[in-house]
Amino acid sequence: MDKLLFRKFFYDVLIFFLISSLCITVIIWIVQAVNYLDIVSEDGHGLKTYFTYTFLSLPKIFSRTIIFVLFISIFYTLNKYESTNEILVFWNNGIKKIIFINFILKISILFIIIQLLFNLYIVPKSQNLGRAQIKESKIDFLPKLISEKKFIDVVKNLTIFIEEYENNGKFNKIYMKELIDNNVSKIISANSGKIIKVGNKFFLRLIDGGITNIENNNTYNVKFKMTDYDLSKFSTKTVTVRKIQETDSSILINCLKKNYVFQSNIQYDEFCNETSIEQIAQEMFKRLGMPFYILVISIIATSIILKPKNIIWSRFYKTYLFVLGVIIIIVSQIIINLYGKSFSLDIYLSTLPFLTILSFYFYIYLKTKFTFNI
Repeated sequence: MDKLLFRKFFYDVLIFFLISSLCITVIIWIVQAVNYLDIVSEDGHGLKTYFTYTFLSLPKIFSRTIIFVLFISIFYTLNKYESTNEILVFWNNGIKKIIFINFILKISILFIIIQLLFNLYIVPKSQNLGRAQIKESKIDFLPKLISEKKFIDVVKNLTIFIEEYENNGKFNKIYMKELIDNNVSKIISANSGKIIKVGNKFFLRLIDGGITNIENNNTYNVKFKMTDYDLSKFSTKTVTVRKIQETDSSILINCLKKNYVFQSNIQYDEFCNETSIEQIAQEMFKRLGMPFYILVISIIATSIILKPKNIIWSRFYKTYLFVLGVIIIIVSQIIINLYGKSFSLDIYLSTLPFLTILSFYFYIYLKTKFTFNI
């Protein structure tokens, strides 16, 4: 009978968690997808790259929401059980409150494992794949971004201005500036032109114009009747360098080993150096340490079953627990920014979630042991 009761409670929490996670993740994903439209509208990437990149952000969104959604799921399910007096079935079958709390902590450990799996492997992998999509993408949306009387600078080192854009795709009065080096640039002008596609490459075919080459304040001009200007040689302005958040966990761990254990500043990767070690420490704490706050918020949510004897206090008890849980989640996010400042502070912050859970658990254990009313 006990197993059936615990199984039903677990399914209720799990179903609410899955539905809530799906809704919240989709809402956040849609908002981010709108922000990512710059990839197309300003950086010139195609729609396939856009949808692939936005889709690969889903694991990161889900991972970030686990702790909050789990807190809401446990809190809501227990509140519903209390309102319908279903919780009394547990006590009437001889299940002690401390055993019930231990069961919820076991559930929490399952979600900790899930979040560690996402934080350490799935999220960095998906984020790195998304960055690779941007890096390998051709700027195949560029022709659709060109409009008349507007400076177009969606690619690095190239600015295009079109005086007139006809419906048949022909340009009139074209001006272009290409920055080759700090002291070397090229200005191109043409009476007309049109974008053509040869294979997978785009060319701007220019008619009747000239090229002005500028090098160290010296200029020389070249006239042409027709020339094809290769647009495929330019890269996107989107950041294509891999970020720390997108780096494999093993690389970051090895970097921290060199800094903390061997006290060596030898560069392990492009990220592993004196200037980036603080960010790397914060990222690894986010991946490894933050999931354990799930135990803290779970035991706070479970405290609903411990009704206070004071009638006045009992009216605000659930609100107090909910606010406390939200504050713990917010504080846990703030703590990330404190990580990496010093080794001793890092040790304290690493043990903080465990010290907090032990304090809460010890308090609840004493309360259940010496409180006899249900």
